[in-house]
Amino acid sequence: MKNLYRKFFTSIFLMVTAFASVHSQEIIANVEGRHYLSLNGKWQTIIDPFNQGAGNWKPIWKDQTPVSKTDFYEYKFDSTVTLNVPGDWNSQNRELKYYEGTVWYKKTITFKKTNNKKIFLYFSGVSYECDVYVNNEKAGSHEGSFTAFQFDVTDKIKNGDNSIIVRVNNTRRVDGIPAMNFDWWNYGGITRDVYLVETPALFIRDYFIQLAKNSKTEIKGWIELNEPTVKKISVLIPELKIKYNTQTDGSGRALIKVSGKPVLWSPQHPKLYDVIIKSETDSVRESIGFRNIAVKGNEILLNNKSVFLKGVNIHEEIPQRAGRAWSEADAMQLLNSAKELGCNFVRLTHYPHNEHMIRLADKMGIMLWEEIPLWQGIQFTNPEILKKANRLLDEMIARDKNRCAIILWSLSNETTPSDSRNQTLAAMAAHARSLDSTRLITSAFNHVVYDKNTVTIEDPLSESLDVLAVNEYLGWYSPWRAKPEEMEWKSLYNKPLIMSEFGGEALSANHGLADVLSSWSEESQAEIYRQQITMFKRIPFLRGTCPWVLIDFRSPTRMHPKFQQGWNRKGLIGSNGLKKLAWYVMEKYYKEIENK
Repeated sequence: MKNLYRKFFTSIFLMVTAFASVHSQEIIANVEGRHYLSLNGKWQTIIDPFNQGAGNWKPIWKDQTPVSKTDFYEYKFDSTVTLNVPGDWNSQNRELKYYEGTVWYKKTITFKKTNNKKIFLYFSGVSYECDVYVNNEKAGSHEGSFTAFQFDVTDKIKNGDNSIIVRVNNTRRVDGIPAMNFDWWNYGGITRDVYLVETPALFIRDYFIQLAKNSKTEIKGWIELNEPTVKKISVLIPELKIKYNTQTDGSGRALIKVSGKPVLWSPQHPKLYDVIIKSETDSVRESIGFRNIAVKGNEILLNNKSVFLKGVNIHEEIPQRAGRAWSEADAMQLLNSAKELGCNFVRLTHYPHNEHMIRLADKMGIMLWEEIPLWQGIQFTNPEILKKANRLLDEMIARDKNRCAIILWSLSNETTPSDSRNQTLAAMAAHARSLDSTRLITSAFNHVVYDKNTVTIEDPLSESLDVLAVNEYLGWYSPWRAKPEEMEWKSLYNKPLIMSEFGGEALSANHGLADVLSSWSEESQAEIYRQQITMFKRIPFLRGTCPWVLIDFRSPTRMHPKFQQGWNRKGLIGSNGLKKLAWYVMEKYYKEIENK
Protein backbone atom coordinates (compact mmCIF):
# COMPACT_ATOMS: atom_id res chain seq x y z
CA MET A 1 0.00 0.00 0.00
CA LYS A 2 2.85 2.39 0.84
CA ASN A 3 4.34 1.76 -2.59
CA LEU A 4 1.00 2.56 -4.25
CA TYR A 5 0.73 5.88 -2.40
CA ARG A 6 4.36 6.63 -3.18
CA LYS A 7 3.87 5.98 -6.91
CA PHE A 8 0.68 8.08 -6.92
CA PHE A 9 2.27 11.12 -5.32
CA THR A 10 5.39 10.73 -7.46
CA SER A 11 3.25 10.81 -10.60
CA ILE A 12 1.40 13.90 -9.35
CA PHE A 13 4.74 15.58 -8.65
CA LEU A 14 6.00 14.78 -12.14
CA MET A 15 2.84 16.20 -13.72
CA VAL A 16 3.20 19.44 -11.80
CA THR A 17 6.92 19.84 -12.49
CA ALA A 18 6.39 19.04 -16.18
CA PHE A 19 4.12 22.06 -16.54
CA ALA A 20 6.46 24.25 -14.49
CA SER A 21 9.70 23.22 -16.15
CA VAL A 22 11.99 25.33 -18.28
CA HIS A 23 12.02 23.92 -21.79
CA SER A 24 14.94 23.75 -24.19
CA GLN A 25 15.73 26.58 -26.58
CA GLU A 26 16.10 26.48 -30.35
CA ILE A 27 19.35 24.69 -31.13
CA ILE A 28 22.51 26.20 -32.58
CA ALA A 29 23.17 25.11 -36.14
CA ASN A 30 26.33 23.06 -36.75
CA VAL A 31 27.55 22.63 -33.17
CA GLU A 32 30.62 20.68 -34.25
CA GLY A 33 31.68 23.71 -36.31
CA ARG A 34 31.83 25.84 -33.14
CA HIS A 35 34.17 26.09 -30.18
CA TYR A 36 33.08 23.29 -27.86
CA LEU A 37 34.13 21.00 -25.04
CA SER A 38 33.05 17.36 -25.37
CA LEU A 39 31.42 15.98 -22.24
CA ASN A 40 31.52 12.41 -23.52
CA GLY A 41 33.05 9.74 -21.30
CA LYS A 42 32.31 8.24 -17.92
CA TRP A 43 29.42 9.77 -15.97
CA GLN A 44 28.60 8.84 -12.37
CA THR A 45 25.15 7.33 -11.99
CA ILE A 46 22.42 6.50 -9.48
CA ILE A 47 19.57 4.13 -10.38
CA ASP A 48 16.25 5.45 -9.07
CA PRO A 49 13.41 3.01 -10.00
CA PHE A 50 10.66 4.94 -8.15
CA ASN A 51 11.93 8.39 -9.18
CA GLN A 52 12.40 9.41 -5.56
CA GLY A 53 15.23 11.80 -6.30
CA ALA A 54 13.05 14.21 -8.25
CA GLY A 55 11.26 15.52 -5.15
CA ASN A 56 12.38 17.12 -1.92
CA TRP A 57 12.49 13.93 0.16
CA LYS A 58 15.66 12.57 -1.47
CA PRO A 59 16.67 15.42 -3.78
CA ILE A 60 19.41 13.80 -5.80
CA TRP A 61 19.60 16.88 -8.00
CA LYS A 62 20.93 18.86 -5.00
CA ASP A 63 23.87 16.43 -4.70
CA GLN A 64 24.23 17.07 -0.97
CA THR A 65 27.09 15.75 1.12
CA PRO A 66 27.19 15.37 4.93
CA VAL A 67 28.80 18.27 6.81
CA SER A 68 27.93 17.84 10.49
CA LYS A 69 28.03 14.63 12.51
CA THR A 70 24.25 14.29 12.34
CA ASP A 71 23.95 14.77 8.57
CA PHE A 72 23.26 11.84 6.31
CA TYR A 73 21.68 11.37 2.89
CA GLU A 74 20.27 8.22 1.32
CA TYR A 75 22.00 8.75 -2.02
CA LYS A 76 25.51 9.40 -3.27
CA PHE A 77 27.22 9.70 -6.64
CA ASP A 78 30.18 7.35 -6.58
CA SER A 79 33.03 7.38 -9.07
CA THR A 80 32.97 3.56 -9.22
CA VAL A 81 29.34 3.43 -10.47
CA THR A 82 29.47 4.87 -13.97
CA LEU A 83 27.95 4.62 -17.44
CA ASN A 84 29.49 5.62 -20.74
CA VAL A 85 28.10 8.67 -22.49
CA PRO A 86 27.12 8.41 -25.28
CA GLY A 87 25.52 5.05 -24.67
CA ASP A 88 22.36 3.32 -23.58
CA TRP A 89 22.22 1.82 -20.10
CA ASN A 90 20.53 -1.39 -21.34
CA SER A 91 23.62 -2.72 -23.10
CA GLN A 92 26.11 -1.49 -20.46
CA ASN A 93 24.57 -3.07 -17.37
CA ARG A 94 22.94 -6.51 -17.49
CA GLU A 95 20.62 -5.58 -14.63
CA LEU A 96 19.29 -2.70 -16.75
CA LYS A 97 18.58 -4.75 -19.89
CA TYR A 98 14.79 -4.27 -19.64
CA TYR A 99 14.85 -1.31 -17.24
CA GLU A 100 12.26 1.43 -17.61
CA GLY A 101 12.59 4.19 -15.06
CA THR A 102 14.97 6.88 -13.85
CA VAL A 103 18.75 6.98 -13.84
CA TRP A 104 20.62 10.04 -12.57
CA TYR A 105 23.84 11.05 -14.32
CA LYS A 106 26.54 13.36 -13.00
CA LYS A 107 29.59 14.89 -14.66
CA THR A 108 32.03 17.27 -12.95
CA ILE A 109 33.98 19.54 -15.27
CA THR A 110 36.57 22.24 -14.78
CA PHE A 111 35.88 25.33 -16.85
CA LYS A 112 37.36 28.79 -17.30
CA LYS A 113 34.86 31.40 -18.41
CA THR A 114 35.68 34.01 -21.02
CA ASN A 115 34.23 37.49 -20.87
CA ASN A 116 31.49 38.35 -23.38
CA LYS A 117 30.93 34.72 -24.30
CA LYS A 118 27.73 32.69 -24.13
CA ILE A 119 27.77 29.08 -22.96
CA PHE A 120 25.30 26.39 -24.03
CA LEU A 121 24.85 22.83 -22.80
CA TYR A 122 23.97 20.81 -25.91
CA PHE A 123 22.59 17.26 -25.89
CA SER A 124 22.42 15.36 -29.18
CA GLY A 125 19.87 12.92 -27.73
CA VAL A 126 18.53 11.69 -24.39
CA SER A 127 15.99 8.88 -24.10
CA TYR A 128 13.16 9.59 -23.35
CA GLU A 129 12.78 12.66 -21.13
CA CYS A 130 15.17 14.49 -18.87
CA ASP A 131 15.70 17.31 -16.39
CA VAL A 132 19.09 19.04 -16.45
CA TYR A 133 20.74 20.77 -13.48
CA VAL A 134 23.92 22.85 -13.53
CA ASN A 135 25.52 23.49 -10.15
CA ASN A 136 22.29 22.32 -8.49
CA GLU A 137 20.16 24.82 -10.40
CA LYS A 138 17.67 23.63 -12.99
CA ALA A 139 18.65 24.50 -16.55
CA GLY A 140 15.62 22.93 -18.25
CA SER A 141 13.76 19.85 -19.44
CA HIS A 142 13.24 17.98 -22.69
CA GLU A 143 10.93 15.25 -23.95
CA GLY A 144 11.79 13.06 -26.94
CA SER A 145 14.53 10.51 -27.44
CA PHE A 146 15.88 11.35 -30.87
CA THR A 147 16.21 15.10 -31.31
CA ALA A 148 18.89 17.51 -30.14
CA PHE A 149 18.28 20.24 -27.56
CA GLN A 150 20.25 22.81 -25.59
CA PHE A 151 20.12 25.18 -22.64
CA ASP A 152 21.76 28.55 -22.17
CA VAL A 153 23.88 28.05 -19.04
CA THR A 154 25.94 31.24 -19.28
CA ASP A 155 24.70 32.43 -15.88
CA LYS A 156 24.97 28.99 -14.26
CA ILE A 157 28.49 27.93 -15.24
CA LYS A 158 31.27 29.29 -13.01
CA ASN A 159 35.05 29.36 -13.06
CA GLY A 160 36.50 26.18 -11.63
CA ASP A 161 34.61 22.97 -10.95
CA ASN A 162 31.04 22.62 -12.21
CA SER A 163 28.49 19.91 -11.56
CA ILE A 164 26.13 18.76 -14.32
CA ILE A 165 23.35 16.42 -13.20
CA VAL A 166 20.76 14.89 -15.53
CA ARG A 167 17.65 12.95 -14.53
CA VAL A 168 16.89 10.57 -17.40
CA ASN A 169 13.65 8.58 -17.58
CA ASN A 170 12.68 6.18 -20.37
CA THR A 171 9.26 5.11 -19.03
CA ARG A 172 6.82 4.69 -21.92
CA ARG A 173 3.89 7.10 -21.90
CA VAL A 174 0.38 6.92 -23.34
CA ASP A 175 0.80 10.50 -24.57
CA GLY A 176 4.39 10.00 -25.67
CA ILE A 177 5.90 9.89 -29.16
CA PRO A 178 6.31 6.99 -29.60
CA ALA A 179 3.58 5.79 -27.25
CA MET A 180 3.31 2.57 -25.24
CA ASN A 181 4.00 -0.04 -27.88
CA PHE A 182 6.75 0.05 -30.49
CA ASP A 183 8.77 -2.60 -32.27
CA TRP A 184 12.26 -1.68 -31.13
CA TRP A 185 14.17 -1.72 -27.86
CA ASN A 186 13.31 0.97 -25.34
CA TYR A 187 16.88 2.11 -24.85
CA GLY A 188 17.37 4.59 -22.01
CA GLY A 189 20.18 6.98 -21.24
CA ILE A 190 22.23 9.84 -22.63
CA THR A 191 22.56 8.02 -25.92
CA ARG A 192 24.30 10.66 -28.05
CA ASP A 193 27.09 13.23 -27.82
CA VAL A 194 27.06 16.01 -25.20
CA TYR A 195 28.85 19.34 -25.68
CA LEU A 196 29.50 22.52 -23.79
CA VAL A 197 29.45 25.12 -26.56
CA GLU A 198 30.96 28.61 -26.35
CA THR A 199 29.90 31.40 -28.71
CA PRO A 200 30.30 35.16 -28.94
CA ALA A 201 27.60 37.16 -27.16
CA LEU A 202 26.15 37.98 -30.58
CA PHE A 203 26.46 34.92 -32.81
CA ILE A 204 25.09 33.21 -35.90
CA ARG A 205 22.43 31.00 -34.39
CA ASP A 206 21.00 29.39 -37.50
CA TYR A 207 21.04 29.36 -41.29
CA PHE A 208 19.43 27.57 -44.23
CA ILE A 209 21.31 27.50 -47.54
CA GLN A 210 20.06 25.32 -50.39
CA LEU A 211 19.21 25.48 -54.08
CA ALA A 212 15.91 27.18 -54.79
CA LYS A 213 13.15 24.77 -55.70
CA ASN A 214 13.38 23.63 -59.34
CA SER A 215 16.55 25.64 -59.97
CA LYS A 216 20.10 24.56 -60.78
CA THR A 217 21.71 27.96 -60.33
CA GLU A 218 19.83 29.98 -57.70
CA ILE A 219 21.05 29.50 -54.13
CA LYS A 220 18.57 30.78 -51.57
CA GLY A 221 18.10 30.77 -47.84
CA TRP A 222 18.49 32.85 -44.72
CA ILE A 223 20.79 33.56 -41.79
CA GLU A 224 19.62 34.34 -38.28
CA LEU A 225 21.49 35.94 -35.39
CA ASN A 226 20.63 35.16 -31.80
CA GLU A 227 19.37 38.68 -31.17
CA PRO A 228 17.11 41.08 -33.10
CA THR A 229 19.68 43.54 -34.42
CA VAL A 230 20.89 45.00 -37.72
CA LYS A 231 24.35 43.67 -38.63
CA LYS A 232 26.40 43.01 -41.76
CA ILE A 233 26.46 39.43 -43.06
CA SER A 234 28.64 37.72 -45.66
CA VAL A 235 28.26 34.32 -47.33
CA LEU A 236 31.32 32.92 -49.11
CA ILE A 237 31.53 29.82 -51.31
CA PRO A 238 35.16 30.08 -52.48
CA GLU A 239 35.06 27.24 -55.02
CA LEU A 240 32.13 28.93 -56.78
CA LYS A 241 33.76 32.37 -56.44
CA ILE A 242 30.72 33.58 -54.51
CA LYS A 243 30.90 36.38 -51.96
CA TYR A 244 27.47 37.68 -51.05
CA ASN A 245 27.08 40.66 -48.74
CA THR A 246 23.86 41.61 -47.01
CA GLN A 247 22.62 42.65 -43.60
CA THR A 248 20.04 41.47 -41.10
CA ASP A 249 16.74 43.24 -40.60
CA GLY A 250 15.46 44.39 -37.24
CA SER A 251 14.60 40.82 -36.28
CA GLY A 252 18.21 39.68 -36.73
CA ARG A 253 17.44 37.78 -39.94
CA ALA A 254 18.93 38.16 -43.42
CA LEU A 255 17.69 36.60 -46.66
CA ILE A 256 20.11 35.11 -49.21
CA LYS A 257 19.66 34.95 -52.96
CA VAL A 258 22.70 34.44 -55.16
CA SER A 259 23.46 32.87 -58.53
CA GLY A 260 26.07 30.19 -59.09
CA LYS A 261 26.81 27.09 -61.12
CA PRO A 262 27.44 24.36 -58.56
CA VAL A 263 28.12 20.77 -59.54
CA LEU A 264 24.89 19.13 -58.42
CA TRP A 265 25.08 16.55 -55.62
CA SER A 266 24.01 13.02 -56.54
CA PRO A 267 24.75 9.44 -55.44
CA GLN A 268 27.16 9.15 -58.37
CA HIS A 269 28.89 12.42 -57.51
CA PRO A 270 28.28 13.57 -53.91
CA LYS A 271 29.86 16.99 -54.30
CA LEU A 272 30.01 19.21 -51.19
CA TYR A 273 31.13 22.83 -51.00
CA ASP A 274 32.77 24.78 -48.20
CA VAL A 275 30.36 27.52 -47.19
CA ILE A 276 31.57 30.26 -44.84
CA ILE A 277 29.04 32.46 -43.06
CA LYS A 278 30.30 35.60 -41.36
CA SER A 279 28.77 38.27 -39.21
CA GLU A 280 30.49 41.23 -37.56
CA THR A 281 31.17 39.10 -34.46
CA ASP A 282 31.06 35.44 -35.57
CA SER A 283 32.04 33.02 -38.32
CA VAL A 284 30.86 29.48 -39.14
CA ARG A 285 32.18 27.05 -41.74
CA GLU A 286 29.90 24.38 -43.17
CA SER A 287 29.90 21.68 -45.89
CA ILE A 288 26.81 21.89 -48.07
CA GLY A 289 25.74 20.08 -51.22
CA PHE A 290 23.34 21.49 -53.79
CA ARG A 291 20.71 19.37 -55.50
CA ASN A 292 17.03 19.44 -56.38
CA ILE A 293 14.36 16.92 -55.51
CA ALA A 294 10.84 17.07 -56.95
CA VAL A 295 7.91 15.00 -58.16
CA LYS A 296 6.19 15.12 -61.53
CA GLY A 297 3.19 12.87 -61.83
CA ASN A 298 4.36 9.49 -60.61
CA GLU A 299 8.05 10.26 -61.12
CA ILE A 300 10.63 11.28 -58.48
CA LEU A 301 13.12 13.68 -60.01
CA LEU A 302 16.64 14.21 -58.69
CA ASN A 303 18.19 17.19 -60.45
CA ASN A 304 15.35 16.99 -63.01
CA LYS A 305 16.11 13.34 -63.86
CA SER A 306 13.89 10.40 -62.96
CA VAL A 307 15.38 8.27 -60.18
CA PHE A 308 14.46 4.91 -58.67
CA LEU A 309 15.16 4.77 -54.93
CA LYS A 310 17.05 1.55 -54.25
CA GLY A 311 16.68 1.57 -50.49
CA VAL A 312 16.73 -0.30 -47.24
CA ASN A 313 15.41 0.38 -43.75
CA ILE A 314 18.00 0.88 -41.02
CA HIS A 315 17.54 0.96 -37.26
CA GLU A 316 20.06 2.87 -35.14
CA GLU A 317 21.54 -0.24 -33.58
CA ILE A 318 24.74 -2.27 -33.72
CA PRO A 319 23.72 -5.93 -33.27
CA GLN A 320 27.19 -7.17 -32.34
CA ARG A 321 26.97 -5.29 -29.05
CA ALA A 322 23.14 -5.29 -28.90
CA GLY A 323 23.04 -1.56 -28.27
CA ARG A 324 22.35 1.85 -29.77
CA ALA A 325 24.57 3.09 -32.58
CA TRP A 326 26.00 6.49 -31.71
CA SER A 327 29.46 7.05 -33.21
CA GLU A 328 30.77 7.95 -36.65
CA ALA A 329 32.28 4.44 -36.84
CA ASP A 330 28.85 2.93 -36.14
CA ALA A 331 27.29 5.09 -38.86
CA MET A 332 30.01 4.08 -41.31
CA GLN A 333 29.39 0.39 -40.61
CA LEU A 334 25.65 0.69 -41.27
CA LEU A 335 25.90 2.90 -44.35
CA ASN A 336 28.69 0.81 -45.88
CA SER A 337 26.42 -2.24 -45.62
CA ALA A 338 23.67 -0.32 -47.43
CA LYS A 339 26.11 0.70 -50.18
CA GLU A 340 27.30 -2.89 -50.53
CA LEU A 341 23.70 -3.99 -51.05
CA GLY A 342 23.50 -1.56 -53.96
CA CYS A 343 21.47 1.16 -52.26
CA ASN A 344 21.34 4.79 -53.27
CA PHE A 345 18.74 5.48 -50.58
CA VAL A 346 18.14 4.68 -46.89
CA ARG A 347 15.04 5.04 -44.79
CA LEU A 348 16.14 6.03 -41.28
CA THR A 349 13.60 4.21 -39.16
CA HIS A 350 11.62 5.09 -37.13
CA TYR A 351 13.13 8.27 -35.72
CA PRO A 352 15.84 10.83 -36.50
CA HIS A 353 19.19 9.07 -36.30
CA ASN A 354 22.34 10.58 -34.83
CA GLU A 355 23.98 13.36 -36.79
CA HIS A 356 26.96 11.21 -37.81
CA MET A 357 24.60 9.16 -40.01
CA ILE A 358 23.26 12.25 -41.78
CA ARG A 359 26.61 13.89 -42.42
CA LEU A 360 28.21 10.66 -43.64
CA ALA A 361 25.32 10.10 -46.05
CA ASP A 362 26.06 13.57 -47.46
CA LYS A 363 29.66 12.54 -48.09
CA MET A 364 28.85 9.02 -49.36
CA GLY A 365 26.05 9.98 -51.75
CA ILE A 366 23.16 8.21 -50.03
CA MET A 367 19.72 9.83 -50.23
CA LEU A 368 17.78 9.75 -46.96
CA TRP A 369 14.25 9.52 -45.63
CA GLU A 370 14.06 10.91 -42.08
CA GLU A 371 10.99 10.62 -39.85
CA ILE A 372 9.71 11.32 -36.37
CA PRO A 373 8.59 8.34 -34.22
CA LEU A 374 4.84 8.79 -34.60
CA TRP A 375 4.39 5.00 -34.66
CA GLN A 376 1.04 3.21 -34.27
CA GLY A 377 -1.11 3.54 -31.12
CA ILE A 378 -0.95 7.35 -31.04
CA GLN A 379 -3.67 9.35 -29.25
CA PHE A 380 -4.63 11.54 -32.18
CA THR A 381 -7.72 12.75 -30.30
CA ASN A 382 -5.38 14.37 -27.76
CA PRO A 383 -4.58 17.92 -28.98
CA GLU A 384 -1.21 17.73 -27.19
CA ILE A 385 -0.06 15.15 -29.74
CA LEU A 386 -0.07 17.68 -32.58
CA LYS A 387 1.92 20.11 -30.42
CA LYS A 388 4.49 17.45 -29.53
CA ALA A 389 4.69 16.13 -33.09
CA ASN A 390 5.22 19.60 -34.54
CA ARG A 391 7.91 20.28 -31.95
CA LEU A 392 9.70 17.09 -33.01
CA LEU A 393 9.40 18.15 -36.65
CA ASP A 394 10.87 21.52 -35.65
CA GLU A 395 13.82 19.87 -33.92
CA MET A 396 14.46 17.31 -36.67
CA ILE A 397 14.35 19.86 -39.47
CA ALA A 398 16.34 22.43 -37.46
CA ARG A 399 19.29 20.06 -37.13
CA ASP A 400 19.31 18.55 -40.63
CA LYS A 401 17.83 21.09 -43.04
CA ASN A 402 21.25 21.86 -44.60
CA ARG A 403 21.99 18.21 -45.34
CA CYS A 404 21.40 17.62 -49.04
CA ALA A 405 21.23 13.84 -48.55
CA ILE A 406 17.79 14.22 -46.99
CA ILE A 407 15.14 14.22 -49.70
CA LEU A 408 12.10 13.15 -47.66
CA TRP A 409 10.63 14.31 -44.36
CA SER A 410 8.25 11.65 -43.02
CA LEU A 411 5.38 12.30 -40.64
CA SER A 412 4.54 8.88 -39.22
CA ASN A 413 4.51 5.12 -39.62
CA GLU A 414 1.51 2.74 -39.77
CA THR A 415 -1.11 5.00 -38.22
CA THR A 416 -4.78 3.99 -38.50
CA PRO A 417 -7.03 6.24 -40.62
CA SER A 418 -9.54 8.31 -38.65
CA ASP A 419 -10.75 11.90 -38.77
CA SER A 420 -8.41 12.94 -35.95
CA ARG A 421 -5.44 11.11 -37.46
CA ASN A 422 -6.06 12.51 -40.93
CA GLN A 423 -6.45 16.08 -39.64
CA THR A 424 -3.38 15.85 -37.41
CA LEU A 425 -1.10 14.50 -40.12
CA ALA A 426 -2.42 17.00 -42.68
CA ALA A 427 -1.61 19.81 -40.24
CA MET A 428 1.86 18.32 -39.68
CA ALA A 429 2.48 18.16 -43.45
CA ALA A 430 1.59 21.82 -43.76
CA HIS A 431 3.85 22.65 -40.82
CA ALA A 432 6.80 20.74 -42.32
CA ARG A 433 6.37 22.55 -45.65
CA SER A 434 6.32 25.89 -43.85
CA LEU A 435 9.73 25.03 -42.37
CA ASP A 436 11.25 23.60 -45.55
CA SER A 437 9.66 23.84 -48.99
CA THR A 438 12.64 22.30 -50.80
CA ARG A 439 12.04 18.67 -49.82
CA LEU A 440 9.28 16.12 -50.29
CA ILE A 441 6.79 14.98 -47.66
CA THR A 442 5.86 11.35 -47.13
CA SER A 443 4.45 9.00 -44.48
CA ALA A 444 4.42 5.22 -44.37
CA PHE A 445 0.96 3.68 -44.07
CA ASN A 446 -0.37 0.15 -44.29
CA HIS A 447 -4.02 0.88 -45.06
CA VAL A 448 -4.68 -0.49 -48.54
CA VAL A 449 -7.71 -2.33 -49.91
CA TYR A 450 -7.34 -5.91 -51.13
CA ASP A 451 -9.88 -7.28 -53.60
CA LYS A 452 -8.91 -10.60 -55.13
CA ASN A 453 -5.73 -9.86 -57.10
CA THR A 454 -6.05 -6.06 -56.85
CA VAL A 455 -4.52 -3.76 -54.26
CA THR A 456 -5.86 -0.20 -54.14
CA ILE A 457 -4.24 2.76 -52.40
CA GLU A 458 -7.02 4.97 -51.05
CA ASP A 459 -5.75 6.21 -47.68
CA PRO A 460 -6.93 9.87 -47.44
CA LEU A 461 -3.56 10.80 -45.93
CA SER A 462 -2.24 10.52 -49.50
CA GLU A 463 -3.77 13.91 -50.31
CA SER A 464 -1.21 15.58 -48.03
CA LEU A 465 1.82 13.70 -49.32
CA ASP A 466 4.20 14.24 -52.22
CA VAL A 467 5.29 10.60 -52.25
CA LEU A 468 3.13 7.64 -51.24
CA ALA A 469 4.68 4.93 -49.07
CA VAL A 470 3.12 1.56 -48.26
CA ASN A 471 4.21 -1.04 -45.75
CA GLU A 472 2.96 -4.42 -46.94
CA TYR A 473 3.95 -7.90 -45.85
CA LEU A 474 2.36 -10.10 -48.49
CA GLY A 475 3.73 -13.57 -48.02
CA TRP A 476 4.37 -13.04 -44.31
CA TYR A 477 1.66 -11.31 -42.23
CA SER A 478 -0.78 -11.29 -45.17
CA PRO A 479 -1.34 -14.23 -47.53
CA TRP A 480 -0.96 -13.71 -51.25
CA ARG A 481 -4.37 -12.93 -52.78
CA ALA A 482 -3.16 -14.27 -56.12
CA LYS A 483 0.09 -15.30 -57.71
CA PRO A 484 2.67 -12.49 -57.51
CA GLU A 485 2.77 -12.28 -61.32
CA GLU A 486 -1.01 -11.66 -61.29
CA MET A 487 -1.12 -8.95 -58.60
CA GLU A 488 -2.31 -5.51 -59.73
CA TRP A 489 -1.74 -2.24 -57.87
CA LYS A 490 -3.98 0.78 -58.35
CA SER A 491 -3.91 4.23 -56.79
CA LEU A 492 -6.50 6.98 -56.51
CA TYR A 493 -3.60 9.45 -56.61
CA ASN A 494 -1.25 10.32 -59.44
CA LYS A 495 1.82 10.19 -57.22
CA PRO A 496 4.98 8.07 -57.00
CA LEU A 497 5.02 5.08 -54.66
CA ILE A 498 7.79 3.73 -52.43
CA MET A 499 7.27 0.23 -51.05
CA SER A 500 8.54 1.33 -47.66
CA GLU A 501 8.43 -2.07 -45.91
CA PHE A 502 8.19 -5.70 -47.01
CA GLY A 503 9.83 -8.97 -46.07
CA GLY A 504 9.67 -11.79 -43.57
CA GLU A 505 11.66 -13.33 -40.74
CA ALA A 506 14.43 -15.88 -40.80
CA LEU A 507 16.97 -16.96 -38.25
CA SER A 508 20.44 -16.63 -39.72
CA ALA A 509 22.04 -19.97 -40.71
CA ASN A 510 18.70 -21.75 -40.18
CA HIS A 511 17.73 -23.68 -43.31
CA GLY A 512 14.54 -25.40 -44.38
CA LEU A 513 11.73 -25.51 -46.91
CA ALA A 514 11.08 -22.37 -48.92
CA ASP A 515 7.29 -22.76 -48.77
CA VAL A 516 6.96 -23.30 -45.00
CA LEU A 517 6.92 -19.99 -43.09
CA SER A 518 7.05 -21.67 -39.71
CA SER A 519 10.48 -23.02 -40.59
CA TRP A 520 11.90 -19.50 -40.04
CA SER A 521 14.41 -20.51 -42.69
CA GLU A 522 16.57 -18.36 -44.90
CA GLU A 523 15.01 -20.15 -47.87
CA SER A 524 11.46 -19.09 -46.93
CA GLN A 525 12.57 -15.48 -46.41
CA ALA A 526 14.38 -15.44 -49.76
CA GLU A 527 11.28 -16.83 -51.50
CA ILE A 528 9.17 -13.98 -50.09
CA TYR A 529 11.65 -11.54 -51.61
CA ARG A 530 11.55 -13.24 -55.01
CA GLN A 531 7.75 -13.10 -54.99
CA GLN A 532 7.77 -9.45 -53.94
CA ILE A 533 10.15 -8.49 -56.75
CA THR A 534 7.96 -10.31 -59.25
CA MET A 535 5.05 -8.14 -58.06
CA PHE A 536 7.11 -4.93 -58.04
CA LYS A 537 7.85 -5.26 -61.75
CA ARG A 538 4.10 -4.97 -62.40
CA ILE A 539 3.56 -1.66 -60.54
CA PRO A 540 3.90 1.17 -63.08
CA PHE A 541 4.06 3.97 -60.50
CA LEU A 542 6.58 2.26 -58.18
CA ARG A 543 9.62 4.52 -57.72
CA GLY A 544 11.44 2.94 -54.79
CA THR A 545 11.72 -0.10 -52.54
CA CYS A 546 12.87 -0.42 -48.93
CA PRO A 547 13.13 -3.98 -47.62
CA TRP A 548 12.55 -4.42 -43.92
CA VAL A 549 15.24 -4.42 -42.61
CA LEU A 550 19.03 -4.20 -43.12
CA ILE A 551 20.05 -6.03 -39.93
CA ASP A 552 18.20 -7.98 -37.23
CA PHE A 553 17.38 -5.69 -34.32
CA ARG A 554 16.27 -6.12 -30.72
CA SER A 555 12.59 -5.96 -29.83
CA PRO A 556 10.95 -7.13 -26.57
CA THR A 557 7.73 -7.86 -28.46
CA ARG A 558 9.41 -10.68 -30.42
CA MET A 559 8.96 -13.59 -28.04
CA HIS A 560 9.41 -16.81 -30.01
CA PRO A 561 11.64 -18.82 -27.63
CA LYS A 562 13.62 -20.54 -30.37
CA PHE A 563 13.80 -18.28 -33.39
CA GLN A 564 13.40 -14.73 -32.06
CA GLN A 565 14.49 -14.51 -28.42
CA GLY A 566 13.86 -10.77 -28.25
CA TRP A 567 15.03 -10.05 -31.82
CA ASN A 568 13.12 -9.02 -34.91
CA ARG A 569 14.63 -11.45 -37.43
CA LYS A 570 13.60 -9.68 -40.63
CA GLY A 571 17.15 -8.49 -41.29
CA LEU A 572 18.92 -9.18 -44.56
CA ILE A 573 21.90 -9.55 -42.22
CA GLY A 574 21.58 -11.62 -39.07
CA SER A 575 22.44 -10.48 -35.57
CA ASN A 576 25.58 -12.60 -36.04
CA GLY A 577 26.70 -10.30 -38.87
CA LEU A 578 26.18 -12.89 -41.63
CA LYS A 579 24.25 -12.15 -44.82
CA LYS A 580 21.10 -14.20 -45.32
CA LEU A 581 19.95 -15.59 -48.66
CA ALA A 582 17.45 -12.73 -49.04
CA TRP A 583 20.37 -10.27 -49.16
CA TYR A 584 21.54 -11.76 -52.44
CA VAL A 585 18.03 -11.63 -53.90
CA MET A 586 17.80 -7.88 -53.23
CA GLU A 587 21.39 -7.27 -54.35
CA LYS A 588 20.62 -8.92 -57.71
CA TYR A 589 17.41 -6.87 -58.10
CA TYR A 590 19.24 -3.60 -57.50
CA LYS A 591 21.94 -4.54 -60.01
CA GLU A 592 19.26 -5.24 -62.61
CA ILE A 593 17.76 -1.80 -62.03
CA GLU A 594 21.18 -0.18 -62.29
CA ASN A 595 21.85 -1.86 -65.63
CA LYS A 596 18.57 -0.84 -67.26
